[in-house]
Amino acid sequence: MRVITGSAGGRRLLELEGLETRPTTDRVKEGVFSALQFDIEGRRVLDLFAGTGQMGIECLSRGAAFAVFVDRRRDACEVVKKNLALTKLQDRARVVSGDSLAFLAGARESFDLIFLDPPYASGLLEEALGRVTAPGFDILNPYGIIVAEHPAGKTLPVPPPYCVRKTYRYGKIAVTLLRREGNE
Repeated sequence: MRVITGSAGGRRLLELEGLETRPTTDRVKEGVFSALQFDIEGRRVLDLFAGTGQMGIECLSRGAAFAVFVDRRRDACEVVKKNLALTKLQDRARVVSGDSLAFLAGARESFDLIFLDPPYASGLLEEALGRVTAPGFDILNPYGIIVAEHPAGKTLPVPPPYCVRKTYRYGKIAVTLLRREGNE
């Protein structure tokens, strides 16, 4: 697992022990960042269910202004902190150890990019997506993007003012980009 490009390009990241965390594969990550390449610089990023933090770190490496990493596992948060130190990106990041849904419930800030990649069979993706897209819950800025990784063949609920920008398939994995329309 490595940072693809930017200020930390080529840097290898630490991984978590065991099988509880499923890191996004390099192939999927390269596809996601190819699609997002013009939507990162200067943006605020939320890496929910962060695991190793590789998605948010890739954003920071590519010029994102700030990233918040949230994971319920203390060991995951420690790996994120170490990976931020390895890439020298810790000054533009905050790591939150705790439940991702509780973080959303208490969030008092907004983001331009939100990464959602919880364990597939947990039901957490639908719950997190429901909270982020709930009417009146303005955690995602107008024209912001949600990046949701999920099993291929799964259809995600998309309430207005959100729309599917595109779904990419990588074998058994799919990544759906949802965009929040502006307040025209």
